[in-house]
Amino acid sequence: MKPGLKTLSVALLLLGLILVNYLASRLPIRADATAEHIYTLSDGTKSLLSKIEEPVVLDYYFTRSASGLPIQYKNYAERIREMLRQYVRASGGKLTLNVIDPRPDTQEEERAGAAGLQPQRLATGETFYFGLVAIQADQQKEISSFNPQRESFLEYDISQLIYSVQAVAKKKLGLITSLPLQAPPMNPMMMMQQRQRPTGQLVADEWAKTFEIVPVEASATSLPAGLDVLAVIHPQNLTPKLEFAIDQFLLEGKPVFVAVDPASQYFKRMGGQNAMFGGPQPNVSSDLPMLKAWGVTYNPQNVVGDLDNATSVQTGPGGVVRYPIWLSLTEDSFSKQATMVGQLKSLLFVESGSLTVDASGRTVMPLIESSAHSGDVPAMTLQFAQPDDVARQITPTGKKTIAVLITGKFSTAFPDGAPKEEPPADPNSKEAKEPKKPEPAAAPALKSSSSSSTLFVIADTDWLFDDYSVERLNFLGTQAARPLNDNLALASNSLEFLGGSKDLISLRGKGSSVRPFTVVRNMEIEAQKRYQDQLTALEGRLADVQKKLGDLQGKSNEGNRLIATPEVQKAIEDFQAQQATMRGERREIRKALREDIEFLENSLLAINLLVPVILVVLFGFWFQRERRA
Repeated sequence: MKPGLKTLSVALLLLGLILVNYLASRLPIRADATAEHIYTLSDGTKSLLSKIEEPVVLDYYFTRSASGLPIQYKNYAERIREMLRQYVRASGGKLTLNVIDPRPDTQEEERAGAAGLQPQRLATGETFYFGLVAIQADQQKEISSFNPQRESFLEYDISQLIYSVQAVAKKKLGLITSLPLQAPPMNPMMMMQQRQRPTGQLVADEWAKTFEIVPVEASATSLPAGLDVLAVIHPQNLTPKLEFAIDQFLLEGKPVFVAVDPASQYFKRMGGQNAMFGGPQPNVSSDLPMLKAWGVTYNPQNVVGDLDNATSVQTGPGGVVRYPIWLSLTEDSFSKQATMVGQLKSLLFVESGSLTVDASGRTVMPLIESSAHSGDVPAMTLQFAQPDDVARQITPTGKKTIAVLITGKFSTAFPDGAPKEEPPADPNSKEAKEPKKPEPAAAPALKSSSSSSTLFVIADTDWLFDDYSVERLNFLGTQAARPLNDNLALASNSLEFLGGSKDLISLRGKGSSVRPFTVVRNMEIEAQKRYQDQLTALEGRLADVQKKLGDLQGKSNEGNRLIATPEVQKAIEDFQAQQATMRGERREIRKALREDIEFLENSLLAINLLVPVILVVLFGFWFQRERRA
C-alpha cells in the first residue's frame, strides 16, 4: 500500500473512532448492567415525569473549574449530569436542563447564591457550588448542595425536587393524638394575667413548615374533608366511627402514620402527679385495634429490651448505668434502602414496643430494628425495677422491629360496615327524647384497598418529645434548639415521605456507583486473622525487651554516667540484638500481610497491560489471514 493511502487510512480510522464516540454519547441508548440498576430511572420517576403539566427548568450548578476539587466530586458531578439528561429525555419535553459552571466573581456565581445554593469549602480555602435549582413559573425549589454520601438516594432527591416545585399550596395533615404535641390555643385570661403561654413540641413546628395541620379530636365521628395525610399518635378512647373513618382513609389509598406506645413517659409523669393529689392513674399504653386487621401484630403490654444498644443514664452523683429499655440505636439498625432513615446516624427510643407484620402480598420494609440481643419485657414489671434488674429479665430472642413501612392492599377492620350509633345510656334523658336528624347517605364502605395504600407504623411515641430529641437554648434572648440525635429528622422525613405522591413513595434507595474492591478487602481481613495473633505476641515480647533495656540503661551513678560492668554491658548487647531480631520478624509479618494483595494487584496490572496487546495481535493475525484468503 502506498504511503499516502496508509496515511489516509489512519486518518479515516481516527475520524471513525471520534464519530462513533460522539454518536454513542448522543444516542438515547443505554445498557445498565448494575445489579441495582442505579443508572436506570425507576417506573415511579417515569410516572411522575409524565404528570408534569407546566414546563420545569432545571439549573444544575457545578464549579468544575475549582482547583483542588477531589476526583470523587468530579465523578459524582458527571453522574448527576448524566442522570439529569435521562430525566430530560423521559419528560417528553417538559424538562429543560441548563448546566452552569459558577466560576468565582461571575454572574453565574451570584445567581447560584441568590438561588439559595450553599457554597462548599475545599481544603485550599476555595469555595465551589454543587447544587440543583428547579423552576416552574414563579415557583422555585433547590437542592442546596449535593453530597456523595447520599448517592443511593439521588434519584429520590431529584424526583422529590421536581414534584415539590409543582406544589402550590401546603398539603393537609390530619393529626389525631392524646399527647400535647401542639401548643394550646391562646387563652385571653392567661394573656391578662401575663403568664407565659405553654409551648408545644418542636416536632409539630417542623411539620407545620410542610403541612397545614388539622387537629382531629378523639370524640369525632368522621375525618375532615380534604386531608392528604393522616397521623394517629398514641390513640386513646377513639370513637368507633372515627376508627372506621381511619380504616376507610387507608383503604382509599391515602397514607397513614401510626405511632403507638406500650409505656408513654408523658402519661407516666401525669400518673405521678395524680398520685400526689389522690387522682386516678392514667392509661400509659396505646393501641389501634385496626392494626391486627391490617396485618400488624403489636402487644401494648411488652417493652423491648436491647442489651447491645442500652443507653447510659445518670443514676446519681457520678453514677452511670446502662438502661436496656432506653434504646440508643445507630445507623446499623436502620434500613439502607429507605429514604426516611437511610442517612440517619442515631435515634433514641424510650420503652418502645415491637411489631411483626404479615406481608400477605404486600411490600414490607422494616425501617428500624434492635440488635440480635433483644427480648420482650412485660411493661408492668418495670415500674419499680432497677436497671440491673431489667437487664436480668431480658432473654434475647433476636431482632425486634420497631418501625415498619407497608405498601400494598389492605383488608378492612370493619367487614360489617360502619358501626351503628350506640343508644344513650339513659332512655329518659333529653338526648334520648330528642328526634334524631336523618343522617346523609354514606358512600358504600370499602372492604379492601381501592388502590395501593401506604402505612407507616412505629411502636414508640416518646421520641417525638423535645426531652428526648433536642436541647432548648436561650441564645441572645432568642429560643433555639440543638438536636441531641436524629429523632426530629425522622419525624420530618417520615411525614414528608408519606405526603409525597405515590410515585415518590414507590422509589427506593439504590446502590452507589463507587464499587469497592471487595476481593481485596476480604483478603485483607483473612490475612489479618492469620497473622494478627502472631503479630500481637511479638509486639508484647518486643515491648518487654524494650522495657528491660530501658531499665538497664537507666542505671547510672550520681554523675549520670552508665555503670558499664561487663555483666550489664553483656545484657544490654543481648537485649539490643533481641530487639533488632524482633523488629525484623515484625517487618516480615507485616510484609506477609500484603503478599496476597500485592500478588493480586500485580496480576491485575499484567492483565490490563497484556490483554489489549494480545487481542490486537490476534486481530492482526486474523485480518492478515482473511486478506490472503
